[in-house]
Amino acid sequence: MRSRVNRRLLAGIAAASVAAIALAGCTGDIANEDSGDVDCAPYDSYGTFEGKSVTIGGTILDLEADRLQQAWKDFASCTGIKISYQGSSEFEAQIAVLAEGGNAPDIGIVPQPGLLARLAAGGWLIPASKGVEDNVDKWWSPDWKQYGSYDGTFYAAPLMASIKGYVWYSPSTFKDKGYEVPKTLDELKSLSEKIAATGEKPWCVGLESGEATGWPGTDWIEDFVLRQAGPDVYDQWVTHEIPFNDPQIVKAFDSVGEYLKNPDMVNGGIGDVSTQISEAFQTAGLPILDGTCTMHHQASFYETFWNPDGGDANTVAPDGTVWAFLLPPVNEDDPQAVTGGGEFPVAFRDAEEVEAVRTFLASDTWANNRVKLGGVISANKGVDSSNASSELLKQSIEILQDPNTTFRFDGSDLMPGAVGTDSFWKGIVAWVGGQSTQATVDAIESSWPTS
Repeated sequence: MRSRVNRRLLAGIAAASVAAIALAGCTGDIANEDSGDVDCAPYDSYGTFEGKSVTIGGTILDLEADRLQQAWKDFASCTGIKISYQGSSEFEAQIAVLAEGGNAPDIGIVPQPGLLARLAAGGWLIPASKGVEDNVDKWWSPDWKQYGSYDGTFYAAPLMASIKGYVWYSPSTFKDKGYEVPKTLDELKSLSEKIAATGEKPWCVGLESGEATGWPGTDWIEDFVLRQAGPDVYDQWVTHEIPFNDPQIVKAFDSVGEYLKNPDMVNGGIGDVSTQISEAFQTAGLPILDGTCTMHHQASFYETFWNPDGGDANTVAPDGTVWAFLLPPVNEDDPQAVTGGGEFPVAFRDAEEVEAVRTFLASDTWANNRVKLGGVISANKGVDSSNASSELLKQSIEILQDPNTTFRFDGSDLMPGAVGTDSFWKGIVAWVGGQSTQATVDAIESSWPTS
């Protein structure tokens, strides 16, 4: 998920013009700079393209956009390709319109397989070249390759990644109060009940995210479906081979409801159950810092929110201010199962320089360049986890690289937009607000497109 944080943080921000998205005024250019001080050996295999340009669009903004461009700077310098990047909060909403009108960027960094499928179905995407596919086959798992494919055709390699389902906590609080990190979902429930018995509300939760309000709740549901019902049922759920109101999905909702709908469990340091809907996801975990909340469920990217002033007062480490454990499995010996997100650079123009850029973005060189700059992880098998900017991100990379890990892409990102980014989000809000589980899943099921 950096895709998740980018997408949900951007929801509700004032719209950029279509012209801006179409790269009429680019905010980032990596020009043909003097490569005299650059070691070009890692880029020799890509060839040289003097005078060629490649435009890229996506949802990645601000510091993340700066780091994105820094990570391909040497590649651009050595190959002679001028790479122009334009980030926009309206990229997802407008990219299909731009593609249909012939105004799409050469490469679009899409944050959901569902959007990739929509663009491919529209006939606007260029299948990935052999170089891209060779890199994916070498550096990525088959699951990740499948997420960049549609109807049997491979279109895009993964870029970055995120791990969801972390439970953030204060190591000092756990030590002082004798709490142990739970190893199963039952132990997590017992720990939560133990804390609640003291009169404290163990969980702090924030579902507010502008137009995307509700999405943090979908992450809870997805984590429980994957752990309780298993990866096969998870796959059937997100592809609608079983209905959204299947009993196995109802079970996941009810299990999550034992936390999110329980006034004894939430909302520590913030208020009653209803405050989850108004509390911004960015600030929801902060009560852990003053001891008014014990646990917060959020993805690996939440690391950046522990120092909202941009400082370094709070450290993320096993002995730091905050740390995190993955939501545990049903049984202690169950395989490690995680949900997560990522982005996919799709191509709208068929050109050698475009494919050279995409081949580079699918390489271990690119992934290590970007991870070294901080704040992100990758599931690329060639990434050296020691390049990660924190212990948590190092751990996250190792989890993704572990062949025994069961990884599934964020479910709402795989579902049709009418469900994954609409009725599912809204359903979570209604459900936390008091609507029954059955009424909620029935309403979401009725919104699933018939074709």
